[in-house]
Amino acid sequence: MTDLKSKSEYEKYAIRQPDMALFPKVKGREPIMTYLNNILFPGVPYHIDMSFITSVPEPHIFEHAIDYDRIYIFWSTDHKNPQALGATIECYIGGYRTEFSNTTSLFIPKGVRLGPVNWLKVNRPHIMMEFILGTGDSSVLKTSGMFEPKDALPQKRDDINYEQYVIRSPLREAGDPRQGPYRMYPTMTYMSSRQCKANNNYIEFGYVWDIVEPPLPRMTHHNFDEIVLHFGSDPDNPTSLGGHMRFDVGRDKLEFDTNYCIWLPKGLSHGPLIWYDIKKPFIEMAIMLNAGTVEEYAKDANFEFDVK
Repeated sequence: MTDLKSKSEYEKYAIRQPDMALFPKVKGREPIMTYLNNILFPGVPYHIDMSFITSVPEPHIFEHAIDYDRIYIFWSTDHKNPQALGATIECYIGGYRTEFSNTTSLFIPKGVRLGPVNWLKVNRPHIMMEFILGTGDSSVLKTSGMFEPKDALPQKRDDINYEQYVIRSPLREAGDPRQGPYRMYPTMTYMSSRQCKANNNYIEFGYVWDIVEPPLPRMTHHNFDEIVLHFGSDPDNPTSLGGHMRFDVGRDKLEFDTNYCIWLPKGLSHGPLIWYDIKKPFIEMAIMLNAGTVEEYAKDANFEFDVK
């Protein structure tokens, strides 16, 4: 991996180097890589961390709650079987026990207890993303009790149907069919207001495994902020993208061969996305904030197809 950092004024929107010292070490889940918070980008009201799960994590995630909404996504590293997680996970939400063994997302409303989250078995590595909405202060997790053992399993104390916050299967609704031989089509929507009424954010992602043609065009969203993530699939090289690509921000050309997160305030143009070399499949994820559906997302996108 070479140093591709540019001197562009827009380089500040790209987080190339994650903070890997923020959280305690967890066997089977290390390093925990923070790719967005208000230290990595001052003032941003979000936290995102990513980690490869390579074996049953020790310790697991203990019961805890915070005063912000959260989204968790557990996804497969197998681009040919993207919904087969390769693990079985037991999770308690508000004292309700659920279990899944496929790529799954969770919406955890503020104040709702999450945990314990136990990995019952891990057959192959997969990826876990933790996303906090409303604050970029990562310390809310460190002080939440998630790393502190509890004596007993949680009890359900209300009549809320917590299964409504578990998304086990994606919607397949976005993407360009012309890119199908090289990039997942349709991509997988794992969070939207259609899937979870309590949520008003749109998250879709899919694997890229070959040079994509045609490239994704330049676009600008005038009403919604966006976060774009590119993340590799190699647990032995956890920060490696597995490819070399260009992602323009603010009409300046930025290049990457490591995982990266782009913070895109509304009105900031980005793209085109051009791929130069791909050695291993990687994930491309778009997070549209406060746009709950693909229609809201697409309606707000202003494309420029003639930019090279």
